[in-house]
Amino acid sequence: MKRVSARIMAVGGLLSLAACAGGGSGHGWHGAVQCAPYARQVTHVQLSGAAASWWGQAQGHYPRTHAPRAGAVLVFRATGRLPDGHVSVVRSVRNPREVLVDQANWVPGRIGRGEPVIDVSARNDWSRVKVWWSPIHDMGKTVYPAYGFILPAG
Repeated sequence: MKRVSARIMAVGGLLSLAACAGGGSGHGWHGAVQCAPYARQVTHVQLSGAAASWWGQAQGHYPRTHAPRAGAVLVFRATGRLPDGHVSVVRSVRNPREVLVDQANWVPGRIGRGEPVIDVSARNDWSRVKVWWSPIHDMGKTVYPAYGFILPAG
């Protein structure tokens, strides 16, 4: 019975990962710690709303790129698992296919610092990524679609 309860709790924890609010769909964790307000505070990128909408909002206001840079905002697309998308802030670039990010609410209600994200896209354009999942102390198995990076002004 304990084993079944532990599995149910683990699945529930993974399902609660499904949101990074900022004005989104009402799914998942919508407590005080959210990815979009956190990224906005850290980078001073003045965008709002669901994290996935930041890519389109940035056009004409902030440079966008498919190459990682420290201080940039990595924008994840909306998916069934991430209905509002997600944003994280690049802390450092380890190599062209791996960065360390700071992010809020990847683990619900927490701020993660220096967590690996790797580019698994065929063209090395950061359109598909895997993210560190601290509850298992390893890279997660899910591949998430991403738009790319927004560069803060000046």
